[in-house]
Amino acid sequence: MSRLPHVIWLRAFEAAARHASFSAAADELALTPAAVSQQVRMLEQHLRVQLFHRLPRGVELTDIGQAYAQPIRKSFRDMQSATDGLFQVPHRKALRVRASISYAALVLAPNLREFRALHPDIDIQLSTAVWSDRMDDASIDLDIRYGTGDWPEPQIWSLGVERATVVCHPDYAAGFKGGPTIEALAAADVVQVTGSEVDWDRLSTLFALDLPVPAQRIKADSSLIALQMLASGQGSAIIMRRFAQRYLEQGLLVSPLPYELPMDQGFYLIAREDSKRSAEIDRFRDWLISSAAQASLMPA
Repeated sequence: MSRLPHVIWLRAFEAAARHASFSAAADELALTPAAVSQQVRMLEQHLRVQLFHRLPRGVELTDIGQAYAQPIRKSFRDMQSATDGLFQVPHRKALRVRASISYAALVLAPNLREFRALHPDIDIQLSTAVWSDRMDDASIDLDIRYGTGDWPEPQIWSLGVERATVVCHPDYAAGFKGGPTIEALAAADVVQVTGSEVDWDRLSTLFALDLPVPAQRIKADSSLIALQMLASGQGSAIIMRRFAQRYLEQGLLVSPLPYELPMDQGFYLIAREDSKRSAEIDRFRDWLISSAAQASLMPA
C-alpha cells in the first residue's frame, strides 16, 4: 500500500471515532449515516484492517482503530491550527477617539497599552484637536473634551475632578535664594496656558495670598506646549497634575510648593449619538473612567 487514504475517508473515520456513532458523525459532516459508513468501509478496505466493531447501537473502535484515531485526530487539529494562524482574518473593530492634544499625548496615549491588553479585538484610532466643543466630525465615535459638561449630546460621562499645581524646572527653582516662594514664582516669568488665564488669581484668592503681577507672561495654546517650555527652564506654570505627572516622576519638573488648585472645569467623554459601536464604546468608557479614578487616588 503506497498511497495515503483519501482525506474524506479519514474525516469520516475521525468524526465517527470521536462520536462513537456513524449517525452523529453524519450530522457533523452534513452527510447521511450510510455515506459515513461507506467512507469508513472504503478506508478499512484500503488499510486492510477492521477499524470499528459495528454494534446494535453505535460503533466501537477496535484496538487498531483506537491506535489509528489518535494521530489522525491530532493531524486534523494541526491542520486547523495552521490554517487559522496563517489565513484566518481576525474579527476586529475600530473605535475612533478624538481628544485635546494635551490629554491625548499626556494621559491617553501612554495608557492605551493597558486598554489593548484588556481588549485586543478593538483597534483605537486616536486623533487630536486643540479645542473642541461639538461632535461635528462624522469620522469619530468618542470625543474627550475639557469644560463644564453642558453640551447638547445625550451621552456624556465625567472623567473626574482635576487638580492643578505649580511646576517648574529643578534648576529654575534652585535659582531662587533660599528656595522659591509662591510670591517669587508669581512675580517672575509665568507660562500661561490659553483658557487658564485666571488660575493664578484663583490660587491667590483660595489661599489669601495677594500674589503680584508676573514680570512676563509666555503664552502657550496647550498644556503640552507649556510643559515643554517649562522643561527647558522657562518660568513656572499652574498645570493639571495629571498632565505634569510623568514630567514630575522623571525629574524633568518639580512641584516645589504644596499649593493644589481644584479646577472649575474637567474632562468629559462624549459619545456620538448615531455611532454603531455601542459595545466598544461601553468597554472603552468603563476602562477610561476606571483609569481616571485610579489616577485621582495617586498621592500628590
